[in-house]
Amino acid sequence: MARSRGSKIELTAYDDLFETDESRAEANLGKIREIPLSEIDEFPDHPFKVLIDEDMEQLIDSIKRIGVMTPATVRQKEDGRYEVISGHRRKKASELAGFKTLKCEVKELSRDEAIIVMVESNLQRSVILPSEKAFAYKMRLEAMKRQGQRSDLTSSPLATKLQNGRSDIELGELVGESKDQIRRFIRLTELVPEILQMVDERQIAFRPAVEISYLSEGQQYTLLEAMSYNDATPSLAQAIKMKKFMQEGKLTDEVIQSIMQEEKPNQKEKPAFKDERITKLIPKTIPKGQETDFVVKALEFYNRHLQRNKSFER
Repeated sequence: MARSRGSKIELTAYDDLFETDESRAEANLGKIREIPLSEIDEFPDHPFKVLIDEDMEQLIDSIKRIGVMTPATVRQKEDGRYEVISGHRRKKASELAGFKTLKCEVKELSRDEAIIVMVESNLQRSVILPSEKAFAYKMRLEAMKRQGQRSDLTSSPLATKLQNGRSDIELGELVGESKDQIRRFIRLTELVPEILQMVDERQIAFRPAVEISYLSEGQQYTLLEAMSYNDATPSLAQAIKMKKFMQEGKLTDEVIQSIMQEEKPNQKEKPAFKDERITKLIPKTIPKGQETDFVVKALEFYNRHLQRNKSFER
């Protein structure tokens, strides 16, 4: 059968045919080098936090003793500087340890290829915050979309029917999450920073947070005030109710306050007094809800005591 004129025959280069494992290893070693820390930039919008915690202190101590054992992964940018893809903690620890250079493996990657590698390498961490997953999944899917693959992201927290080539399904298979969960995590990127931090700190449950993400920025800040006033966070049912009112154009500040005042399992008893100087003087035996009466009676007694003292002084 004759080959079409448009087809190409790929031939292996002569040097590649006779390249030994040793020479390949030497070629790879040539990409590992000590790069001045001053020439290495952070990855733009890096979604994973670098914390100065106990683990970081241990890493600093290890680097001081034996150096960086596993090279960081970087790529060289168009301006000649380098960009960290994997190894942000090693870079920070090296800086804090007083080192001037960082052992790096230099890889030739495009921007989108670098995003994919960065996300995949950091998802291997033992502890990952919901906010980190949210922005990492979003960056990864956007990179896949730019590479010509579908992301099919909609305003719904649930995926629609399966379609071949959907990147949310592919990413879900890679990270061990369902496509629906991937999309829920991405919804968290629509939360205002204060509420997103509450999700990271487990003050707000994951599913209610997904529903809250549909509220406008102003509505979310009103909800923050209502949560503080009522000393409670919304249940899933309450979050869904607020979302429904929002979709109908009926979610006013008063409605948010009213919903948050509903009794629910995670509702904490609202303290009668916020000043600890007062609350610590109220006996534990005083029933909830009767603290104000106790304080009023105590003040009345004290005032009578002052009046008696004035009478004696005359």
